[in-house]
Amino acid sequence: MASTSADLQGEGDWLVGNPSGGQLASALWIGSVGLLILGLQPVLLGALYTEGHVSGDELALVATAEMIAIAIGSAIVAMLLSAHNMRWKSAVLLLLLALANVWTAYAAGAHTLMAARALAGLAEGGLVAVATELIARSRRAERIGGYFVTMQTLAQCALALVLALYVIPAAGSAGGFLVLAVVCVASLVVAFAVPADYADLPKDENLANVLTVPSITALLSVFCYFMFFGAVWAFLEPLGAQFGIDGRTVGLIVSASLAAQVLGAMTATVFEARIDYRLAIAAIGLAALVASLVLASGPGLTMFWVVALIMGFILLFIVPYQIRLAITADETRTAVLLVPAAQLFGLAIGPVAASLLIDGKEFRPVPEFAAASAVASVALLGLFVLAARRRRAIA
Repeated sequence: MASTSADLQGEGDWLVGNPSGGQLASALWIGSVGLLILGLQPVLLGALYTEGHVSGDELALVATAEMIAIAIGSAIVAMLLSAHNMRWKSAVLLLLLALANVWTAYAAGAHTLMAARALAGLAEGGLVAVATELIARSRRAERIGGYFVTMQTLAQCALALVLALYVIPAAGSAGGFLVLAVVCVASLVVAFAVPADYADLPKDENLANVLTVPSITALLSVFCYFMFFGAVWAFLEPLGAQFGIDGRTVGLIVSASLAAQVLGAMTATVFEARIDYRLAIAAIGLAALVASLVLASGPGLTMFWVVALIMGFILLFIVPYQIRLAITADETRTAVLLVPAAQLFGLAIGPVAASLLIDGKEFRPVPEFAAASAVASVALLGLFVLAARRRRAIA
């Protein structure tokens, strides 16, 4: 797929360029490797905590450092680097991530672990951009985005099962991170199936396209929605304990919620073209609000299960519609390249912000904060709609 900045029409389903199905699948897999940690953090970081490598507070800092680094890495690669030599860039990032995972396996102390996971996050963010850069060039970006989240979540589920049942019981957290390093090295074969160069999008104005009211409100809406999920997800186990649900049961609920995420992503790929993105985002925001309020009310085991499954389903169901939101905000598709960064910053900031409201062992403020985040997400969608209408009226 040769880079041609003049060719803005592309062929068929592509705005620019014309990658094959195999090239697209390869790019989506590279991005999925970058996001494996999202589904594996409860298993791997939980093992670090159990083995005494980090305290509870240090564990939160390690997780937050990696999330923020992924967001920064994805934004840097998408916004500041050209989309050329993507095979070699993918290979270098995979090797860097493999080294960071090996460093994590042998790291001693919380500060070293934080540095190792921050380095891993920067590489992971770059790998995410390999996928999102190609998605942004598609006329069916929402559907391909749905394929992307489906692929990554299936990979997370499969690897989480292998680590939890076989690797960590035998080799501990170090074994888990070494397996991640092996996955990175094995994926080098896939890296050289990625398109060598992505055809150029019209990005001459770069940040000027993002620094508009529609783009800012769209990205902030995405950020607030993922703050909702990040806050509740990080404190699901202590919330369950407060309501009399043991840790083993919460672990089962987490696994089921991951499966619900896969179902949500697959469902979105089927229905994304049949539902208006504004209606979908508003309805999912309302569902997030209700789920948060139910959690804050002190639910029993059955309702706790229901809420966790609903949250898992809507988490990835919304992603194709958020992609459409960003594309509508900025037709040059610069803003859509920042959607992963907005999502990851939300996942990182949500737990930190919610933790400031916790009083001792009282965790009810966490879902209350999540409810406020869900409301903010829908309110920002409303501002986006008004700004978009005003822009059209002026034009």
